[in-house]
Amino acid sequence: MNGNNDGKITAIPDKMFFKISDVSEIATIEPHVLRYWESEFSELKPRKTNSGRRQYTRKDIELILEIKSLLYEDGFSIAGAKKRLQKRKKTSSKEDAIIDAVRQTRKGLKEILGILNS
Repeated sequence: MNGNNDGKITAIPDKMFFKISDVSEIATIEPHVLRYWESEFSELKPRKTNSGRRQYTRKDIELILEIKSLLYEDGFSIAGAKKRLQKRKKTSSKEDAIIDAVRQTRKGLKEILGILNS
């Protein structure tokens, strides 16, 4: 599960491969944005069928949700998000766990603040 930009939790269905329309719906991002991100983020390379259709994996969707979070929630530019993703690759799994915990805590606090403000 991952967050989307409206504060709700996004569940990724239990499937092996996803079409671009499925990913677009899960991540609430237009297909043209996904295709653009593929050209910008070397880590994002969905498999293509013989007919040229994209097949995304769960790992691809998790990366897309992370990119979306970096761009739309954390305010990074494309270049900044690329650097952050590269930096994350270099960090240890312990550091990744800490970063994820802080992000989840931050999201949880935002949700609580939203509830208190309503």
